[in-house]
Amino acid sequence: MKFSNILIYWYLQNNRELPWRKTKNPYFIWLSEIMLQQTRVAQGLSYYLKFTTTFPTIFDLAKADESTVLKMWQGLGYYSRARNLHFSAKQIANELNGEFPTTYKEIIKLKGIGDYTASAIASICFNEPTAVVDGNVYRVLSRYFGIKTAINSTVGIKEFKTLAQSLIDETQPGTFNQAIMDFGALHCKPQNPLCETCPFTDSCVAFEKKLTKELPVKEKKIKVRKRYFNFLVIQTNANKTILTERKGKGIWQGLYQFPLIEGDAIIHQKEIIASKEFTDLFPEETTISLFNKKEIIHKLSHQHLYTQFWIVETKSVKNATISWENIQDFPVPILIANFLDQFQPKK
Repeated sequence: MKFSNILIYWYLQNNRELPWRKTKNPYFIWLSEIMLQQTRVAQGLSYYLKFTTTFPTIFDLAKADESTVLKMWQGLGYYSRARNLHFSAKQIANELNGEFPTTYKEIIKLKGIGDYTASAIASICFNEPTAVVDGNVYRVLSRYFGIKTAINSTVGIKEFKTLAQSLIDETQPGTFNQAIMDFGALHCKPQNPLCETCPFTDSCVAFEKKLTKELPVKEKKIKVRKRYFNFLVIQTNANKTILTERKGKGIWQGLYQFPLIEGDAIIHQKEIIASKEFTDLFPEETTISLFNKKEIIHKLSHQHLYTQFWIVETKSVKNATISWENIQDFPVPILIANFLDQFQPKK
């Protein structure tokens, strides 16, 4: 029996019931695929339901302001996904009259959409035989065929795409793509794959040669950068604080944060008070205390943020215009959102 036939037969018996599986609407498929990049289904599901309720059409998403979209996205991380989603929604609504592109070649032109997402939408919504290759697919194919080419190398990306394309069932490409992704997520798992009940046991190279733990192969990661963040959490007598929007192309673009002092290492209270950033911000007398007794380590893909939150109480300060009562209205990084869940400002 062909690889695709075995896979699809498994899928029809084991597929997950997910809301985006019940539609061919490209807007909903697009939204689900963008959300599930670097996000587990269990986490992304609630965000998907929230988004589709708030923005039931592409026009609703296009009309929203970016700050609202980022607030809705808060907690999912990789915020460039949300910004690109919003940008493309406006492009489709305003330039394409709300009509989603119908071919892989046109879909991939949209900002924030790469080969994987374009292939998923084109195959699921428009029956175009374009194979998806994500982490699950890399794992299944590398193990089944015993391929040791690094999946994050230029050669590997091309090799696995070509292989996936050669295997796709052209009569039902959307089903095939969803089947191989589900098989990787549920059966051929990264750790403890269910080899004993696998329909491919008699032909899987990794199972035969005991290479399951070695495959897939990845090239070494980029060196992780350490950064040391000190947020100044201001509380004035009038119960006001300062939040500013992060600009530029770095992390958290478009999100809001407290005044930040960044150092080359962990900074102690005397150094904070003596810093130019602090003295410029607080010309009057203040009371300062460290909220978290041990630095919080927030891990991003290529950065680890060692973070301290300093509570600064002062009579008044310039630019402190945001009421603590309205603090939850602003989109903030999950690092700050977690702090706000724990911090109780004085009233």
